Amino acid sequence: MEIRLENITKIFVQKDKSEVVAVKSLDITIPTGKLVGLLGPSGCGKSTTLYMIAGLLKPNGGRIFFGEEDVTDTAPEDRGIGLVFQNYALYPHMTVRQNIMFPLENIKVPKPEALVRAQEMANLVGIGELMDRKPKELSGGQQQRVAIARALVKKPRVLLLDEPLSNLDARLRLQTREEIKRIQRETGITTIFVTHDQEEAMSISDEIVLMDFGEKRQVGIPQYVYDYPENLFSAKFLGTPPINIFEGEIKTKKVILDGKAIGITKGTNQKIVIGIRPEGFVLDEKGTFELVVDMVETISRDTSLIIIDPTRENETFRAIVDSKHRIKPGDVLKVSIKTDKLFVFNFETGELIK
Repeated sequence: MEIRLENITKIFVQKDKSEVVAVKSLDITIPTGKLVGLLGPSGCGKSTTLYMIAGLLKPNGGRIFFGEEDVTDTAPEDRGIGLVFQNYALYPHMTVRQNIMFPLENIKVPKPEALVRAQEMANLVGIGELMDRKPKELSGGQQQRVAIARALVKKPRVLLLDEPLSNLDARLRLQTREEIKRIQRETGITTIFVTHDQEEAMSISDEIVLMDFGEKRQVGIPQYVYDYPENLFSAKFLGTPPINIFEGEIKTKKVILDGKAIGITKGTNQKIVIGIRPEGFVLDEKGTFELVVDMVETISRDTSLIIIDPTRENETFRAIVDSKHRIKPGDVLKVSIKTDKLFVFNFETGELIK
C-alpha cells in the first residue's frame, strides 16, 4: 500500500491563541512494502506526521492518500492501520493472548478464528510460548513484541511505529529493531517508523525522511543521504562521530580553508561552510594540515581521533584512521582530505553547493 502526503500542514493553537506550525507543506511518498523512517530531532514534526497518517490528528491543509484512496477525512478505525506506541499501551489485567486478540473482538471476529490469528502473530514476533502471561511478567522487549503482534493481528494495510524502542536498553533496542525489520520483510506491510535516533533509522529503514522544523529536508536510502547530504542540516544530523564544520571561502572555483586549497567547486566566489566527514582525513606526510592529537578513542577496529589544530581557536577536527598507526595524544600529524568526503554549503542558506 503506497502512502502519499500532498502538501500536508498541521497548525496547533496555543492557550494564548498563538499558532505553532508543527508540519509545513509536507510532500512525501511512502513506497508500497517498504519500511520508511521519519527521522529528526525532537519537535521536528515526525510524530505529528505519523498521527495525521493514522487519523488521530486532522491536517489543516493538504491531502493523505492510501493508494488511490483519499483518507484525509476517514476515521482512524476505517483506515486499516496498525499503530504501536512508545509506551506499548498493553492492558495489565489481560494475558498476552487477550491483548493480541482485543482488536479482533472489537471487529467481532469469531473467537476460534481470533485464537488462531493471535497465535500466528505471536509466533511471527517470537512470543508464541508466552500467551498465558500477563504484561508484568514480560521484559520490555517482550512487551513491545506483544504490541506489534496486536497491531498486526487485524491484517492492517499500514503499520505505524512511534518511537517503539525508546523505552528499551541498548541491547534490547538492537535485538528488537532487527526483529522489526524481519517481521516487516516477512509480512511485506508498508511500515512507517518514527525515531530521533539516527543509528536506529539508518540500520532499519529502506528509506529515511529527514525532517526539521516541520519540513522535509532530504529523502533517500540511508547510506545515500549520509554520502550525499543536500544541505548542512542533513550533513550535521547524520554521522557518528559528527561531521567537521568550518568556515571557508570559494576563490576562483577553489575551496579555501585557512588559506589553503582543499578542493574545487562550481560555485562562485563567496563565503561558505565546509563539511568534512571524520573518515575524510588521510594521514599524509605531504598533507595540507598539521594537527596535534588531543585524544584517542577506539571504535571497533578503527581509532577515532579528536584532534586540535593549534592554528584555530578551540575548534576540533575529528578523524577516523586505522588503529595500526598506533597514534597517541601529543603526536603531530599531517593530513590531507578526501574530496568525496568534502562538502561545501552556502553560508546563508545551508544548501549544498555542487
